Amino acid sequence: MNQEITARLIDQNLKTSTSESEFADPSWRDAYADRDLGWLQFNSRVLHEALDPRNPALERIKFLAIFTSNLDEFFMKRIGLLRTRSQAERLKNRVIGPVPIQQRLHEMRHVIIPMLEKRASCFRRELKPLLAEHNIYLMDWDQLSDSQREKANLFFNRNVYPALTPLALDPGHPFPYMSNLSTSLGFVLRVPDSEENLFARVKVPNILPQWIQLDPESDGDSRNYIRLADLIHYNAEKLFPGMTIIDSTLFRITRNSEVEIEDDDESESIRTIVAEELRQRKFEPVVRLELSQDPNPWVRSLLMHQFDLSEDDVYEVPGELDYAGMWPLASLDIKELRDEPWNPVVPPDLAGEEADIFSVIKSGDFLVHHPYESFDASVEQFIRAAANDTKVIAIKMTVYRVGDDTPFVRSLIRAAETGKQVACLIELKARFDEERNLHWAKELEKIGAHVVYGVLGLKTHTKIALVVRQESDGLRCYAHIGTGNYHVKTARLYTDLGIFTCEPTLTTDVVNLFHALTGRSREPNFQKLLVAPTNMRENFLAKIRREIEFQKEGKPGLIIVKVNQLEDPEMCQAIIAASQAGVQVECIVRGFSCLLGGVPGLTENVTVRSIIGRFLEHSRIFYFRSGAEDPLDGEFYIGSADWMQRNLSNRVEAVTPIELRAHKERLWEILEVLMKDRRQSWVMQPDGSYEQLVPTDEDDDISRLGTHRTLMLLTQQRMKERIK
Repeated sequence: MNQEITARLIDQNLKTSTSESEFADPSWRDAYADRDLGWLQFNSRVLHEALDPRNPALERIKFLAIFTSNLDEFFMKRIGLLRTRSQAERLKNRVIGPVPIQQRLHEMRHVIIPMLEKRASCFRRELKPLLAEHNIYLMDWDQLSDSQREKANLFFNRNVYPALTPLALDPGHPFPYMSNLSTSLGFVLRVPDSEENLFARVKVPNILPQWIQLDPESDGDSRNYIRLADLIHYNAEKLFPGMTIIDSTLFRITRNSEVEIEDDDESESIRTIVAEELRQRKFEPVVRLELSQDPNPWVRSLLMHQFDLSEDDVYEVPGELDYAGMWPLASLDIKELRDEPWNPVVPPDLAGEEADIFSVIKSGDFLVHHPYESFDASVEQFIRAAANDTKVIAIKMTVYRVGDDTPFVRSLIRAAETGKQVACLIELKARFDEERNLHWAKELEKIGAHVVYGVLGLKTHTKIALVVRQESDGLRCYAHIGTGNYHVKTARLYTDLGIFTCEPTLTTDVVNLFHALTGRSREPNFQKLLVAPTNMRENFLAKIRREIEFQKEGKPGLIIVKVNQLEDPEMCQAIIAASQAGVQVECIVRGFSCLLGGVPGLTENVTVRSIIGRFLEHSRIFYFRSGAEDPLDGEFYIGSADWMQRNLSNRVEAVTPIELRAHKERLWEILEVLMKDRRQSWVMQPDGSYEQLVPTDEDDDISRLGTHRTLMLLTQQRMKERIK
């Protein structure tokens, strides 16, 4: 899409997002909640997985790390943006939005602090004792024996001391640069016989484990760990010989990641713009200062002044400062402290070296559900087989997040080297993956692949791949349309769906979409695909209107929406209108929902639920009953888009219909499991709070086992039946 088309599409969709919609009604605001407070509620549910004693100890530590990483990203993205808007409010002397942003920031702080206290209490009072019961000891310095301290000091001398860089602050040394999410020790020093405080900073290296095992070669049963930060603190005299160490404080900073750079200059490539954004992000303002409890007041004041922070930006954190550094601990291979291992099932038709994925797809559309079914043996194999197949003449893919050392890019490189046409649309603005995507883009360019760097004004978020193959009866197109990224690691942790097809109408839509993305297409035509920002919003709204009409005619009306986030005002208004007409609406929203369920007179027929567990619910499913007596005769869709304004108006997204009855049965089974779940499910209350469902002895197996365990068992059962 060229700039002219991009501008037209954005303008068109901004107009459809206003109150001019036929669903517009001022009362809808009574059923609409603040997105940021809703997101904090979601992260509270993640934290609850760490608090839940039904989960194994190491899995609970994993959830502490996830909660912390989520909160870090929230501060970088949302708090950074809101602080900027708050400054704009002060400069313009007017409120932007329903309440002053400073008030919203204050409310969020009051929500965050109790969560930090719960996190610390869980780790200190529950998880450390649980680990100790299994001879895993996370120790403070004063708990070490003399021999353990000797080992610790020896480790410091050999493995830590050379990697440290003490940085002093004085007239000859300016205040040191500190990177985002870096943890440091701030030392108060004095020259002997002097009363003047001097500041020095020592970064705790993130290239080393944050918890050091003292006896990695021990034959004993116990494992003893000490914090890396403690190791540095208690060896500090080696860093500042001749100085008097008065005190030290552990602290951590978080920088804003919202970099504003104009990208409408045609003389600048998107690659150049993104590279500049990455450079500038390193120097963005600090939005949060975390300090260990009871910090040195002088260090606290110095840091606040240096980073231009208010009291609301400073958090004195109980317990550990950075639980994200606990991933190595959470990954310990101790069977009784972890979830039962899950190995994704290889679909029988794709098992064995002789399996031909193109023959399988040609025999009928093929649906896969990850991580229950193998991503490697299906999606990765699709691109790998295409790269190696001499009949394949072209491979096209969209790339949003692919990870390090990705097999997909290696396959594309191999395909290009053998003369196949390779086109790859790499979204360089995939947040926090920009640098990695830049790297792979350059690697593909080196071997002559056609690389497109997204679309000006829009992020390309759709997950599609196209293979063009020369067969006896002419060219045949094969496509994969998915809900998740082409990322082999997250495919084992995220639940996602994908459809493989060679159905001509649908693959023609995919061809047209790639032509629009890589070339110039003023009016891209799609017969089956719903594509944002062209026809997706209007099609979804039309389907909701149709459910309302069916309900009025006395026919069954039902809408089920499974997404990661629900925020788009127009879609929320449409759901309210459907609820008021009597249509039952089930919203399965893992993250935040700005739409409140169960509000009298507005969303009485809307249920909003969130599923949190060992896998991250990432798939998007859309269901419309269409007045059918049999629910399987309704319409099913899967795709990449959440119902957020950015997805429907400012991103390239694709959603595909699922038409084969067997595939509809699979999707209906998934939806029923999600709605029956009483083990991992939280249901929103009319005030926006969430209530965790609790199974009873009378509940069936699905309700008691929960979504993920149930779908693992169903996948195994389905495999056994197919093998028979």
